[in-house]
Amino acid sequence: MKKLSLVVPMMNEEDNVEPLFKAVREALADIDYEFILVDDGSTDKTVEKMKALADERTKILVFNRNCGQTQAMAAGIEAAQGELIATIDGDLQNDPSDIPLMIKKLEDEAWDVVAGRRLKRQDGMFLRKVPSKIANYIIRRSTGVYLNDYGCTLKVYKSDVAKNLGLYGELHRFIPVLAKMYGAKIVEMDVKHHARVHGESKYGLGRTFKVVSDLLLMLFMQKYRTRPMHLFGGLGVAAFGSGMVINFYLLILKLLGNDIGQRPLLTLGIVLVIAGIQLITTGFVAELIMRTYYESQGKTPYTIKETFVGQA
Repeated sequence: MKKLSLVVPMMNEEDNVEPLFKAVREALADIDYEFILVDDGSTDKTVEKMKALADERTKILVFNRNCGQTQAMAAGIEAAQGELIATIDGDLQNDPSDIPLMIKKLEDEAWDVVAGRRLKRQDGMFLRKVPSKIANYIIRRSTGVYLNDYGCTLKVYKSDVAKNLGLYGELHRFIPVLAKMYGAKIVEMDVKHHARVHGESKYGLGRTFKVVSDLLLMLFMQKYRTRPMHLFGGLGVAAFGSGMVINFYLLILKLLGNDIGQRPLLTLGIVLVIAGIQLITTGFVAELIMRTYYESQGKTPYTIKETFVGQA
């Protein structure tokens, strides 16, 4: 088994391929590693250049279309065979020379994940740094996973942690949260960051809405993944109960001779009752789906880290 699997998502990075190979080979010269590059539907000569530079350590996975960075990372991690797995972007803004130091920190201090924290980040202030700081603050406060830089792709994981992250959609931004849900011990470490020399950034302000929607999913997964009825049922009972109280109050008024047909409160009461029934029903369906997910695949909602049997 290799010591390290380095996973790099690539998309339209033809000018960065050669310097990336050179930087990785220099940085990891003293480590038994495999180099896994995942092409995410490039339309330039990225794949051709990677194939031309590949050696016996290199494995190239080529998607038939663009599937997104999360899926590229998931494919690379699934193919990885190393004891440790590192991820890094292909644009060389992160520096592969930080990886040996991160491995040392992980092994010497018994961490499960070492996450990079970009020191002196070389990105635009208003389009990248400010939105990133705001997003990092919101994620920290919402999830309780206190890291400073969620957007840094440079991370080193123990293999079992990386392979159990469950990466879907565009959840690569929330890898520390997923790792924490798995039970991993995470630490940050300062890493170098360089300005992009070749190519164009694939990120923009448009991803803000995706981050917000993914954050809502993470909050649900953290708290209610194995007990969805507690969320939907609780909201449903509250809505149904409020609606019934309003409708009972209006019924009393009607019995006392008051006209309630034109009151907005009547509409609110009816809507709350219907919404409560729908939420409770959604909770039942979500609970059945959750149980089917675990039982049909022989999965469990827990992970046993170690089993120790005493000797007589």
